[in-house]
Amino acid sequence: MAHLALVSFRLGGTDGVSIESAKWTGALTSLGHRVTTVAGDGEADVVLAGLAIGARQPPSMESLRDALAGSELVVVENLASLPLNVAARDALYEVLDGRPAIFHHHDLPWQRPHLAHLEGPRSRKGWHHVTINDLSRRELAERGVEAVTMLNSFDCDPPRGNREATRRAVGVGSRTLALFASRALARKNLEGAIELCESLSAVLWILGPAEDGYGPTFDRLVAQSRAEVRLGLPEGTTIHDAYAASDLVVMSSTWEGFGNPVLESVTHRRPLALHPYPVSCEIAAHGFTFFGLDDVAAIADFVRRPREDLLERNLEIARRDFNLASLPRRLEVLLDSIGLR
Repeated sequence: MAHLALVSFRLGGTDGVSIESAKWTGALTSLGHRVTTVAGDGEADVVLAGLAIGARQPPSMESLRDALAGSELVVVENLASLPLNVAARDALYEVLDGRPAIFHHHDLPWQRPHLAHLEGPRSRKGWHHVTINDLSRRELAERGVEAVTMLNSFDCDPPRGNREATRRAVGVGSRTLALFASRALARKNLEGAIELCESLSAVLWILGPAEDGYGPTFDRLVAQSRAEVRLGLPEGTTIHDAYAASDLVVMSSTWEGFGNPVLESVTHRRPLALHPYPVSCEIAAHGFTFFGLDDVAAIADFVRRPREDLLERNLEIARRDFNLASLPRRLEVLLDSIGLR
């Protein structure tokens, strides 16, 4: 079996890249490979601060070569996808020149308006590109970069959270609780989530913090909301408790590279109110039944009288097309296709 290195800006966090990177690491390890994780921030076997988003200086070439020493394949998680540390990306390109690598793309610069003018991923001999949706794969192809799509994977039998204890901790009583299982950013369209909860007379529970300068807008929206708002996970509770406690999951984003809460709502058997961002339409095309943000009457009726058949059918689709249990096999096929066993 092979020694692989997995490199990213940050690892071990609650962001989608960290979560999916951990799934890849687990799947590759289950296949018998040895994986060394390398990141600029967070939890990794090797931490090189120069790889982090916003680092003042990139890592030295020597430290980067040492971190990747002995690895037969390097998996690059988004570090060459979004230009959030251009100097680190370019150093990594130089170190990987002539070496086999997989670039796992979660986002691309032209998909973010403020980054659209910057360079996208490069391609060289021995470099392979994987996207998490078909839209990105097509957009790379238009720019001369061939890629394959590997959808994000999910545990279809997640731990059962403690519904009643968590609802008590959140202080929601018998009211409808809508879960916003994400950070607060401009593209998350918090306004849409608040408007829905105002229409439903529901409590909105926002798990993540405001980031990327969104704090002032976030504070204003929460202060002005006619719906009650809860913030963050109470001490001792988990994401599984949050889904168990909720009556509804709200995914109001205008853009996501994938949008893990969409599938997490399915695997935790919760109805989803969804704004149709581009990639969500790819996901829904697998046959899922979701509600639109403006389907207030239908959502209210479902919360009062949940349809177990709909939730079960959604879960069956997730087991078929997005199952974490199938990730090792899919990665094995990918590695075989590039000549690594």
